[in-house]
Amino acid sequence: MLKNLSTNLTETYVTLGAKIAVATIATIALFSQDLTIIFTDALQSETTSYILAIPFLFAYLIYRKRKMLRAVIPLENKNQPKETRHLSAIAGTLLSVTAILIYWRGSYTFTPLEYHMLSLPIFAAGLTLILFNPQTLRQLAFPVAFLLFLTPPPNEILYTFGATLSVISSEAANRIVNIFGMPSTITSESGNPTIIITRPDGTTIPFTVDIACSGIYSLIGFIIFAVFIAYIIRDKPWKKLALVLIGVPLIYLLNIVRITIILTLGYHYGEDLALQVFHLLGGWILIFLGTLLLLFISEKIFKTQIFANPAEKCSQCNLKPQSNQSFCFACGKILKPANISIQKIDAVKIAVIAVSVILLMSIQAPVFALTQAHPIVVNETPSGQQVSTEILPQLSNYNLSFWYRDTQFEQKAKQDMSLIYLYSAINQSKEPIWVTIEIASTISSLHRWEVCLITWPISKGYQPEATQIELKDVQLTQNPPIISRYFVFNYTKTNETQAVLYWYETAIFTVNSTSQQKQVKISLIAYPETPEDLLQIENQLVAVATAITSYWQPIKMWSQITMLLSENGITLAAMSSTLIAAIIVLYALETRRQRKANAIAYQKLSGPNKQIIDVLRVTEKSTTPTLDNVAKTYQQTTDKHLEKKQLLNKLYELEKTGIIKSTITSRQDEPVQIWRTQITV
Repeated sequence: MLKNLSTNLTETYVTLGAKIAVATIATIALFSQDLTIIFTDALQSETTSYILAIPFLFAYLIYRKRKMLRAVIPLENKNQPKETRHLSAIAGTLLSVTAILIYWRGSYTFTPLEYHMLSLPIFAAGLTLILFNPQTLRQLAFPVAFLLFLTPPPNEILYTFGATLSVISSEAANRIVNIFGMPSTITSESGNPTIIITRPDGTTIPFTVDIACSGIYSLIGFIIFAVFIAYIIRDKPWKKLALVLIGVPLIYLLNIVRITIILTLGYHYGEDLALQVFHLLGGWILIFLGTLLLLFISEKIFKTQIFANPAEKCSQCNLKPQSNQSFCFACGKILKPANISIQKIDAVKIAVIAVSVILLMSIQAPVFALTQAHPIVVNETPSGQQVSTEILPQLSNYNLSFWYRDTQFEQKAKQDMSLIYLYSAINQSKEPIWVTIEIASTISSLHRWEVCLITWPISKGYQPEATQIELKDVQLTQNPPIISRYFVFNYTKTNETQAVLYWYETAIFTVNSTSQQKQVKISLIAYPETPEDLLQIENQLVAVATAITSYWQPIKMWSQITMLLSENGITLAAMSSTLIAAIIVLYALETRRQRKANAIAYQKLSGPNKQIIDVLRVTEKSTTPTLDNVAKTYQQTTDKHLEKKQLLNKLYELEKTGIIKSTITSRQDEPVQIWRTQITV
């Protein structure tokens, strides 16, 4: 007996481990490029640093659900009709296909990263349905959806809300310090509110509250923690929602307190100490303090709890049952989850997924075109830095020259390099073309033109620096498809028209004899004299851009099937989504038909069996239909006592008819055995 038990446990762990490993490795392998970019950016940029916490929160969510998952994973669909038994696996396959199609379509756009991260939780949900069952996906629904927070927020949202928060925060902090007798005024510097505080000795210290100081980054990170806390607390849904709604103004008030403390320290002790405290009270400190306060509010005001109350544990549960009793007859808690056995279909699924992932990785569309750029060599010489022009191709009818390196812009945008080159046309009929090459370790340091010139000023309450004339995406190369953005605008102050064609790539550079992989934004700039020149300018820019992309030698070419699927990704994804919707409708109709058939079968049952079903219907309407609650309802309804073992045997017999079904529900993340009727009266 002990030998059989050991064999069953070994098979269970091997099967479960194999399925989990396949799902995890497949997801990470397919999205490795995107995850590398996102977490590299999070390590170096305050904007997305909160993403570093998501894997740990996700791991805890899975750990929190471990008992429920262990209980529902072995559930099989033996009692389901043949028409619906395999629908979950089919739906999972279609979900996975939809995710891949969205991924490939995203690689054919100017914003691939957003598409890719949107497809990640869809792909994970699909694999869960294929390898496990709908009950498992139901338990993992929130953790899988939580992965959507890996998507970086659009700059438009950051600038719009950040600008509003910086204005309100600075005004609130300024009024507070004035109330406490510290003289200060608010001005504006580069569109950002600046608090100028006058110290007792008459000197003034300016404190600029830009987007980084507005608390927008802390707010985004804190929302993730607030949603996480609201989910894991054990209480009513309205309390969960209330915690999230309270958390948003809470972190905002903490940021106002932060600015007020910095102003106070600057007033009394000078600028140096104030700046030290500013860096000390960074975004993560605010998130940590806000989380602690939210937990305090949750416990003291809403009287919620995160962990199960030990006093509520059932005293009759045998933690180490020696018999075949798989659940507690008193509370219904699952004591011994069913074994998980490897079946032929499981082995086939694992093999098919492994082969499919290997195949997909061989034709995987990259996030950005990965190129082996000609080395850019920056050497320090006695006369200064020498930058090679070999990074760009020599073109006929153009003379290429390096113009300058914009070090001020590098510091402001947090870039490694910002280099400006000039293609001066030999033929006077063509316009000179300026080329800017912006190199950074993170994609967030490479800002879009239209955001900087239009979105950002508007978010500050100012007129945009430019008026948009045209904005569209232009494909530069077919394989791999490199998508650029063509932006034509008029500068508001000078009324000068400028045309920009820019795109992103991932390239390997040689800087001072060191090879490094970097994110790159290449912009081609021209100045048309009349609106009639725009068509000629566009063609000229596209021709030069195409020559540059070819010169950079893409490392990885796309296969024809990848090209075809990427071009038609949206259409194919819509078709697969339609099939998923059809499966859901089919399942609903079949379930309804089966419940009606069960109603007919119910009429043919004997009186005692009908009575058991009626008692179960009454129980599930008023409380959790555990074995103990069904037995109590039976005694209250019939004034007869029925032994629980005898009742359990009757329930098992009735389950074979399909009129009732045993299932597992969650009680504070503890699996509980219950029964449900499958009948429409």
